[in-house]
Amino acid sequence: MRIRVLGCSGAIAKDCRTTSFLIDGDTLIDAGTGVGDLSLDEMRKIEHVFLTHSHLDHVAALPLMVDTVGATRAQPLHIHALPGTISALKAHIFNNVIWPDFSEIPSREDPFIRFHEIAIGQSLPASQKLIEVLPAVHTVPAAGFAVSAGRGCWVFSGDTERNPAFWKRLNQLDVAMLVIETAFSNRESELARRSLHLSPQVLASELENIKVARSFPIYITHTKPAETELIMAEIQRFDQSEPLRRHVSHDIHWLRAGQVFEI
Repeated sequence: MRIRVLGCSGAIAKDCRTTSFLIDGDTLIDAGTGVGDLSLDEMRKIEHVFLTHSHLDHVAALPLMVDTVGATRAQPLHIHALPGTISALKAHIFNNVIWPDFSEIPSREDPFIRFHEIAIGQSLPASQKLIEVLPAVHTVPAAGFAVSAGRGCWVFSGDTERNPAFWKRLNQLDVAMLVIETAFSNRESELARRSLHLSPQVLASELENIKVARSFPIYITHTKPAETELIMAEIQRFDQSEPLRRHVSHDIHWLRAGQVFEI
C-alpha cells in the first residue's frame, strides 16, 4: 500500500497544502488543497474519496477536481462520508449556488459523483483495500480512518480532541503508522480545546493511551503554519524529556507534503 501525502497543513501558505492523502493512486482520504498538485491523469484514476468531515480545509479541492475531470471519467466518483458531512456538502457546496450539483449532472441516473453514507465502526472495501471508520471528536460530525491492504494499518485520526474510543480501537489494530493532528501550540491550548483540536500537552496525555508494548511511527499533521516550529519543539520536549510513564517513548515525526510511505 502506497500513501502519498498531498497536503497536511492546518492552513495555507507558501508550500503549505491542506489535508489530503492519496492511497495507491485510486483512493483519496480527504480532499484539501493538496489535491491541486495532481496531474489530470492522476485525478482521473481516483475512484473513491473518503472524507473525515465537512470543514473547508478537508474538502476545498473536491468540487474543483470533479469539475476538472468529471466529464472525462467513465464512472462516477464515489464519495464516502458521514451523513452529516454529506448533508453539509449538498447544502453548502454542491447546491447550484456555490457550485453545480454534480450528483445530478449530467443526469441523476449518470452523475459525475455519487454519495455513500458511512458509519463509525463500519469497514468498507475500496480498490483492494479495507477502510475502517474510526471515531473522532470535533465540532461537526467527524471520523478518522484505518486503511489496510493486508500488512498493517495506516491510521489517521482526522480532526479530533480527546478521544478515548479512538485509542480503544487503535490498541486492537495492527498499526503500521499513525497520523495524528496537533493543530495548536500550548500557548493556544484554550483555543484548541474550544475548537476540538489537540495541542502538544493534550497530545502527550492522549499518547499515554497506547499500550506500553505497542510501537509504531507517529506523524504529526494539521499544524498551523505560523506555529509549526513551536508545536514540534513542544512535542519533542515532552516526548524526550518528560515521559509520563516509565519505559515509554514514541517515534514522533512532523509530516510533510510530498512524503511517500509504503506499508
